[in-house]
Amino acid sequence: MDKKSIKKLDINFQRTCSCPDSHINCITAKEWVRNQVAVWELYYEKRDIRDKDIHPAVFPIALPKKCIELFTHEGELVLDPFLGIGTTLLAARDLARNAVGFDLNKKYIDFIKKRLSQLEIKYDKTKQVAIYDDAINIPKYFDKGTVSLCVTSPPYANMLNHKRLNKSIRSDLRRNKHFKKIQQYSNNPRDLGTMKIKEYIEALAEIYKGILPLLKPRAHCVININDLWENNHRYPTHSYIIEAMEKVGYELRNIIIWDKRNLVNKVGIFGWPSNYITLSTTFEYILDFWRP
Repeated sequence: MDKKSIKKLDINFQRTCSCPDSHINCITAKEWVRNQVAVWELYYEKRDIRDKDIHPAVFPIALPKKCIELFTHEGELVLDPFLGIGTTLLAARDLARNAVGFDLNKKYIDFIKKRLSQLEIKYDKTKQVAIYDDAINIPKYFDKGTVSLCVTSPPYANMLNHKRLNKSIRSDLRRNKHFKKIQQYSNNPRDLGTMKIKEYIEALAEIYKGILPLLKPRAHCVININDLWENNHRYPTHSYIIEAMEKVGYELRNIIIWDKRNLVNKVGIFGWPSNYITLSTTFEYILDFWRP
C-alpha cells in the first residue's frame, strides 16, 4: 500500500456489446420484468466459499452477478471497494465485465489472486484486478466518469468483534465450531469492521464521497447490508447508510430485500417468552443508489 507508487489503472471501461445506447444493460424485456420484483432469493453454487475460517462474512456469486447484469453492459467497469475473497471479480469474469476490487487485508487479496488464477478463462478480453489498499485511496486509481457499477457488501461495523452467542447455534442439532468465537476481519484501525456504528457510518460516507465522481452519470452503486444488534438494541444500519449516502450526493433508487429463508437451517428460540426478536439471518437489505 505504498501511496507513492499509485498510478491510474489501464483498464477498459467502454461497453463492447452492440446494445442500443439508451439501454442500461444487455438483458431482454422478459428478463427485465422478472427482475422488477423487489424481493430476491439467491442460491449458492459450487464455486462459492462458505467457510467462515476463510472469511467470516461472504455472499453468493449470484448477488453481484445479478447486479452486474442489471446495471452494466459487457466490457464496462465494475468496482468493489470491499473485495473480501473476490466474489464480485468472479461474477464480473463470468459476465465479460472488467472489474477492480480493493481490500486492506493482504491475505484476502492473495487468496483471490490465487482463486482467479485457477479458473478457466472464458473471456480473455476483460481484466479482473485485486488491489491491496485502503478504499479511501480508490480515487487515485481511476479517471472520473469511468465506473459503470459499484457493488459490495461492506464490513458490518464492529459486529464481528463480539463473541458469537446465537442461541440458534447452541443446539445439539446444529453444532457450530464458531460459537463464542470472535470472527473479526483484522485489527487494522482503518478496517470498518473494528469501528463503532457512528464512526463506521462516517468512514463509509467518506469512502463513497470519493467514489461518486468516478461513476458515470446515472451509474448505480449497490450496497448489501444488514442491521446490527448489540446489547439488546437494534441499530438500523440500512437507514443510517441511506442518510449518509444522500448527504454525500447519491440518490436512492431502490430498496431490495434479500430473502435468505432458503439458506437458514434449523434455528433455536430467540427472546421467548418476554422479548420478541425476528430472525435477522432470514433477510438482508440491498440498497441501490445512483449518481444523479
